[in-house]
Amino acid sequence: MEPTEQNLSKKERHELRRQEKLAGRNSTESKKRLSTIILWSFIVLFVGGTIALMVGLASKNSDVQFLVGAVKAADDSDQMKGAPLKEAKIILIEYSDFQCPACRSYYQIVKKLSQEFPDLSVVYRHFPLPQHANARTSAQAAEAAGQQGKFWEMHDMLFDNQQNWAESKTSREIFLGYALALGLDIEKFKTDYDSSATKIKIEKDYQSGAKDINGTPTFFINNKKIQNPRNYDEFRSTIEQVGRNS
Repeated sequence: MEPTEQNLSKKERHELRRQEKLAGRNSTESKKRLSTIILWSFIVLFVGGTIALMVGLASKNSDVQFLVGAVKAADDSDQMKGAPLKEAKIILIEYSDFQCPACRSYYQIVKKLSQEFPDLSVVYRHFPLPQHANARTSAQAAEAAGQQGKFWEMHDMLFDNQQNWAESKTSREIFLGYALALGLDIEKFKTDYDSSATKIKIEKDYQSGAKDINGTPTFFINNKKIQNPRNYDEFRSTIEQVGRNS
């Protein structure tokens, strides 16, 4: 027969209550620890799942985003640099406007890509936007320089100094200054700048993309239109993916 509290001495009753309180505290602390473990387990699972989902989405979003639209294949009439067309694993065609601020932002990215990927051929096609007063004349300057083997040098000079000529009423004189700086034959440059052949070349570039292009720059990889990458790393990843799948 178990002793009742009445049968216990005062000291024993005090010890019993102390043990009961201690047991109660231990039970409460155990419940708190269990609750904490459950909470942190949930947090770890939630965070881990979120990270896995984000990684999965990032991986999915990193895939090359091809858009509706194709373009005329590059040929020897195009202005190009990098790997020769017959040897290139990847051909990047850019439709661009020398007066376009966005094109200026992308120009260094494309330049760096051409230096990093030896199997990449970069093709530049003119797409002068009608709202840019000096878009066609700057294209003429680049093509005229190209007649003397300095297209890309003029290309870089035009973008590097875009703010100096974009709104100028005397852009022709500025372009002549660039031609002098590049060591070109000025009389030939003037002739080629104004020639019908130069203007026809620019118009052919424009018409070759008019159906599928709404703005500049617009890029095609291996003749397929892509969503413009947001930065250099995205563009490099795009080139690498296409290269692996070619």
